[in-house]
Amino acid sequence: MHDESKRLTTSFGSPVPDDQNTMTAGQRGPALLQDVHLIEKLAHFDRERIPERVVHAKGAGAWGYFEVTHDVTDYTCAEFLSAVGKRTETFARFSTVGGEKGSADTARDPRGFAVKFYTEDGNYDFVGNNTPVFFIRDPMKFPDFIHTQKRNPVTNLPDANMAWDFWSLTPESIHQVTILFSDRGTPDGYRHMNGYSGHTFMWYKANGQYVWVRIHMKTEQGIKTLTRQQATQLAGTDPDYATRDLFDAIARGDAPAWKVHAQIMQPDQADQCRFDPFDITKVWPHGEFPLVPFGRLVLDRNPANYFAEVEQAAFSPGNLVPGIAPSPDKMLQGRLFSYPDTHRHRLGPNYHLIPVNAARAAAVDNYQRDGAMRTDDNGGGAPNYGPNTMGGPASVRSVAPPMLPVTGNAGSQPRDYPQDDFEQAGALYSRVMTDGDRTNLVGNIVSHLGNAETRIQLRQAALFFKAHPEYGTRVAQGLGLPVAEVERLAAMTQDERVAATQ
Repeated sequence: MHDESKRLTTSFGSPVPDDQNTMTAGQRGPALLQDVHLIEKLAHFDRERIPERVVHAKGAGAWGYFEVTHDVTDYTCAEFLSAVGKRTETFARFSTVGGEKGSADTARDPRGFAVKFYTEDGNYDFVGNNTPVFFIRDPMKFPDFIHTQKRNPVTNLPDANMAWDFWSLTPESIHQVTILFSDRGTPDGYRHMNGYSGHTFMWYKANGQYVWVRIHMKTEQGIKTLTRQQATQLAGTDPDYATRDLFDAIARGDAPAWKVHAQIMQPDQADQCRFDPFDITKVWPHGEFPLVPFGRLVLDRNPANYFAEVEQAAFSPGNLVPGIAPSPDKMLQGRLFSYPDTHRHRLGPNYHLIPVNAARAAAVDNYQRDGAMRTDDNGGGAPNYGPNTMGGPASVRSVAPPMLPVTGNAGSQPRDYPQDDFEQAGALYSRVMTDGDRTNLVGNIVSHLGNAETRIQLRQAALFFKAHPEYGTRVAQGLGLPVAEVERLAAMTQDERVAATQ
């Protein structure tokens, strides 16, 4: 039943006389262009779908809070971390990465893990994944990598040749590929997975002292994963499984929570580190850099409207607050540009005014004006330029992060650290995984890599062999490849290996 006390109106508040019948010339028409309600209704409908995210298209979100549980003021002056017991409102969004908006929640894929903290110094965005590493360490490779995870431009079908051709030509991907094709690549919903910053960030104090950190959010629900058989079954019977699980858990009062930790590296340790501490394809060993607890994230409120709060939520690793700053990580530097740039394309130049994205605990005052969908007072009569003597805002030098020295030649160049892209992947296989984990890993790889051309299978199996001989041998045997040939290829340089498998 309609509420008779409410009037149906146009978007500008004018009452609508008839919402069921188009204005026509005579009962049979044609329709009249003067029917502004019809035009408005159709025009809005045509534009109801904003551009889909290129990555992280399908996701679920929830509101909650972050509470400081341990003192970290020796490391950072971030105000929202300034006192044990302090709470900050948050909004979190979880997502798959490569699939379209209608894809299955249980697809083998990394999962996005993004949290917006509405702090008194502005919004701080934690923009991570459920894995501690990534496939590549240079943003130049990112568009190409994502293309390989999408559809073949000729067939419009997912293509194993594209994915494995790229991975086999990019040895730095071996660590993340090993995680992806373990059962960690198919988590049992969003509540049963961890979140990692992946990137290194700087925490600094007002006196200029700083440390490097990596953030870990550890699920209190416990890690749970799906086998590829379970994931495939759920993709057919309940493709929205993870979305449903998160919403239903919060609705019944079973609020999911994560304990938040930091790995801390001193500047001199970074200078002496045997691997590049800013390389996102590498983890920091916990034995050398143990987890330091400092907070707890709780999600206890579902969105009131999915589109308004989840679909329009926009996160950026560049949304930082005093006390937290970027590191020299190349991939992070690329994301600092790319994330807000894609939001401006997808949501408009004033996407920061959308309620879910707007600062909630801090005043916003700057000289940006105008643009599509400017929904506030657009600065009113205040000056739109700086510097000025008209009472406009001034910058605050005291909140700047410490300056870092920069040396070297400018130009396109690989990192000068000695790169061992296989050691950590081999250790994960041989020392972290159980026998069952290794069996599932090999089975998952064989199931997917088996759809690629033999020359690509050989090249990729050689990379697995370089990580650990048993790893490569089992994959080769599963694919029916000659193990001796795989071992021979593994002994070659990357360029030799590519030439031998053309």
